[in-house]
Amino acid sequence: MADGVISPEVGRSDAAIAPLSDVAFLTQIDWQRPWLAAVLPAAQEVLKILGETRSASAMREALSAVAQRRALCNRAGLPLEFVAQACLPENCAYESFIFAQGQVPTRDNLHDFFNALVWLSMPQIKQELNRLQAAHILQHGVGQVRGALRDAATLFDENAALLLLADDEQGDALASALRAHEWGSFFAHLPHSARPYLFGHALMEKLVNPYKAITAHTWLLHVPRSLLDAPMLEQLAYCDTQIARQLQQAAPSPVNFLPLPIAGIPGWWEGQDAQFYADVQVFRPPRKPKIRS
Repeated sequence: MADGVISPEVGRSDAAIAPLSDVAFLTQIDWQRPWLAAVLPAAQEVLKILGETRSASAMREALSAVAQRRALCNRAGLPLEFVAQACLPENCAYESFIFAQGQVPTRDNLHDFFNALVWLSMPQIKQELNRLQAAHILQHGVGQVRGALRDAATLFDENAALLLLADDEQGDALASALRAHEWGSFFAHLPHSARPYLFGHALMEKLVNPYKAITAHTWLLHVPRSLLDAPMLEQLAYCDTQIARQLQQAAPSPVNFLPLPIAGIPGWWEGQDAQFYADVQVFRPPRKPKIRS
């Protein structure tokens, strides 16, 4: 693994990720982008099943087949299945339907395809987020305003990056640099003490047509330093289990997240020189505390 660049642990198969002409949105995805590493193994498995098939219904069947192979369930223990959006009844909340039926309504677009891949790749975190959302809706209804808990769960689901930090002084210093927006120090030391993985499916969708200012909401997880040198799939499995446990113990809050400009991650963007990082419209300085009069 080159410093700062996440290389998928599974080999790339051109046949397995061939474009599908009648599901045109899939042809937009560049699977060589380092930010898709976490979902690439699942994508390869799904697209291998699809083969030369060209229909969206076959795509959902392939997603469901991979979920079945991996014995994936929702938090209520129901087998996970990806179904057409039309299966979602009127006046039934999306999150409630997934929790009650184990079925994930999946439209024919990038957004929902990436959502399905995250379910296949980090299912325990997805289970807990769905449980939190469904429980809140059961107690409070859908309402015009989500509320703090559902806002935080949605933020996690849509736009989170997961940052695995070495559980030592260097990892602590890296976390402090991120909190302080000390971007030079943070990005310089990131390859040695952390591994970033994307979780948010809306974030992945935005990065299909990437631009420099895309920013993730980052969830920090301290891990044994030895894990940083383990295969990617081992890192993801550990991350999935530990963050799911965190969500079981305490619901997420907006204060749990830290902003991270994706383009700054070493090896994830071209031209990362001093001038690149001097762009304060992207790499923003910390906010100055308000002075009370």
